[in-house]
Formats: sequence, C-alpha cells, structure tokens
Amino acid sequence: MYKQELLDHYKNPQNYGSLKSPDFIVENVNPSCGDEVKIEAKIINDVLHDIKFSGRGCVISQAAASMLTEQVKGKNTQEILDLDIDFVRNLIDLDLGPTRMRCAMLALEALKKGLTDYLGSSSK
Repeated sequence: MYKQELLDHYKNPQNYGSLKSPDFIVENVNPSCGDEVKIEAKIINDVLHDIKFSGRGCVISQAAASMLTEQVKGKNTQEILDLDIDFVRNLIDLDLGPTRMRCAMLALEALKKGLTDYLGSSSK
C-alpha cells in the first residue's frame, strides 16, 4: 500500500528531534485522527538554516514531515511559504483522499504557520 520511501522515512525519520535554540516552535494536530507534529526551526538571513520535527501518528503524517524537512532546509522563507498541496502530492507520490491528504499536509501547514508568525514578529 505504501511506497518504500514512505516506509523508510517513517521507520528512520530524518531531522527528528529538537533544536537547542530555535527561532520558532509550532505544533499542528489533525483532529480527525489525532496525528500530531511539532516543527522547530532556525532562520538565518531569511533562509531556513535548520529544522527538526517530532510527533506521533500514521505513516503518512510522520513520513511526510521527515521528507518535508529534507526538502526545505536551505530554502528561503518565501520559497517555503509558496509551497502548496501539489508540492506535498509530488513529495509523497501517492494518490490520497481528502482525509489522508490532511495527514500529509500536517507538517507543511505547521511550518508555514511558524514562518508566518516568526516573520510577523521579527518585522515589528
């Protein structure tokens, strides 16, 4: 049912853990299934310098978080804010219904919220 890459990221997640002094920490929960993800990130000169995630949930939510963290490290904040559902679809390479797609989007939604809040507070 799941592609091998998803299973690999679920069993051996990349960038799992926490950062010593992140610029922001944000959590997101899927109320329909209870999946959780927490994103911690460090921004330097408008570039996502480091990112970690933690959480619990299904293969899709946790593997997508792992895959996302690999893809966004080193990108500038606007590039990340421009990412959308099509990016996640291509990333996980599975045809998902709306409920499962919500699991796949959990980490990206958290990251974008964290970035938006961080950029809003740092510009004051």
